[in-house]
Amino acid sequence: MSVQKLIFIVDDDPFINMLVVKRFTSEGYRLEAFAYGEDCLKALDHSPDLIILDYFFVNGGKEVMNGMEVFDRIKEVMPDVPVIMLSGQERGEIVLELARKGIDDYIIKDNNLIDNLHVAIKELFDKSN
Repeated sequence: MSVQKLIFIVDDDPFINMLVVKRFTSEGYRLEAFAYGEDCLKALDHSPDLIILDYFFVNGGKEVMNGMEVFDRIKEVMPDVPVIMLSGQERGEIVLELARKGIDDYIIKDNNLIDNLHVAIKELFDKSN
């Protein structure tokens, strides 16, 4: 059996983190959940195989990095790690900007979030094997 793939989920919504962790742990992945991008960046030495990253973060009025800024930092440190961006917004210019930056996939937070993530993760890992 190969080593379990490590997935980071980075979302300030604890419910989404819990859903993702439960679903993909049950599929045999190792997961680490972070509320903010800054926490994820500190843990990059764990060498995740995939990062699922929220686009928009709110931290009780404190300034925190948005998903785009976190993505840029991740790519400086680990240029080859795939990143799936999550967002509650469907604004085309953001999706275009992310595509230009080389995001691997973009998933909208809706009722199909977990199923869409499942498909995206499977495709990414199948491609990398």
